[in-house]
Amino acid sequence: MYFNIFIFLLVAQRLSELLLSKKNERWLLSQGAIEYGKAHYPWMIALHSAFILSLVIEYYLRNDKYLSVLFLLVFIVLLGFKYWILKSLGPYWSTRVFRIPGAEPVKKGPYRIFKHPNYVDVVFEIAIIPLVFHLYVTAIVFSVLNAVMLGVRIKIENRVWAPE
Repeated sequence: MYFNIFIFLLVAQRLSELLLSKKNERWLLSQGAIEYGKAHYPWMIALHSAFILSLVIEYYLRNDKYLSVLFLLVFIVLLGFKYWILKSLGPYWSTRVFRIPGAEPVKKGPYRIFKHPNYVDVVFEIAIIPLVFHLYVTAIVFSVLNAVMLGVRIKIENRVWAPE
């Protein structure tokens, strides 16, 4: 039962992020933003969708149905970190890569500390979420796949935000 509630809330949270991203994309485009890295985006969506599907499949194939309170608490802390990221970026946050010509990178909140705090958060989420229910295969496989995806994504962002 806890797993079903967790997955429902996780999917709701991810869908709300997509809605926020769409809203911000409309604003970014109205400001003349240009999108970069379109080719990898469907692969990123596929990766994150497969991640959730893998959580469900592995959970129902396992005999161990216990919840790790420690990893659940770590995930809740990560959600707080993500909120800080979203708040810091405001309308500049998107699941896609946009840049308004002439705009400078955001340098507030966690962006004062890390170059890519959103990806730091994603790395930890992909590892921690499965561990809430001891789903080790999903944690390992998707951590590796996510590392490959982020290698592509970060190169694109670094190029887009390189000094002009």
